[in-house]
Amino acid sequence: MVVFSAASDTEKQGDAMSGADTGEEEYRKPAIPVPNLNLGKSLRTLDAPEEFPEVIPLNVGGTYFTTRLSTLQRYEDTMLAAMFSGRHHIPRDAEGRYFIDRDGAYFGDILNFLREGELPQRDRVRAVHREAQYYAIGPLLESLEDTQPLTGEKVRQAFLDLLPYYKENLERIVEIAKLRAMQRKARFAKLKICVYKEEMPITPYERPLFNSLRFERSESEAKLFEHHCEVDVSFGPWEAVADVYDLLHCIVSDLAERGISADQQCIGVCDKHLINHYYCKRPIYEFKITWW
Repeated sequence: MVVFSAASDTEKQGDAMSGADTGEEEYRKPAIPVPNLNLGKSLRTLDAPEEFPEVIPLNVGGTYFTTRLSTLQRYEDTMLAAMFSGRHHIPRDAEGRYFIDRDGAYFGDILNFLREGELPQRDRVRAVHREAQYYAIGPLLESLEDTQPLTGEKVRQAFLDLLPYYKENLERIVEIAKLRAMQRKARFAKLKICVYKEEMPITPYERPLFNSLRFERSESEAKLFEHHCEVDVSFGPWEAVADVYDLLHCIVSDLAERGISADQQCIGVCDKHLINHYYCKRPIYEFKITWW
């Protein structure tokens, strides 16, 4: 990891490259972050600018690269341009290569973009995006966010933003499943999860009046329908074209992203009687979480 610290308050204010920590943020952060130039132990600022050769040998976390100085300086508002601006000392390894304390697995993709604008293959996009955040390469971030799978993730996230409790419920699923499996000394655990889109039950009598995504009742009428299904976790309601099956896909996919195997099936509906001829009728799904 390479760090820079200014010699005086004046230089700190004048150096646009000593901004906020970009780290490994979520992909939805601004496309052009401020370069992270305060990442750990300090390196001294040079009294006189350092002169670099035209060809730069690099050691990125033990992986060796060679590139032109102009390639590293292609976009001035980046960490790499600041590192090789001559204002800061960069450590070298025993062979004289400039050392960057970062995993070099995807640094080749970074160089390929700086050289000729080449983008990584789809299966490398997410990892390269994280590296582009770290090195604060705005043009690369913008290009990656306009390609799959990040574009699809942005669309999906727009839907999940309608459910502010989504992440908390996902954590609750994991915790309940883990606790039950440990208590039963079992390989898997089962949970009941309610996933419903509509705020309140709609009967055949009301269907002709239902002309919007959300059926409106008066406050006094709404209280008659307040009800919590007897399940472990409940998702809903929301107002969007995306339906229950879309949300189920999100839940299973996000659990799989964490290495958790989940299968689900609908096991019926909530038959809770509310009032008169009204019943809950929200669908109930059984989730089977397999731990090994």
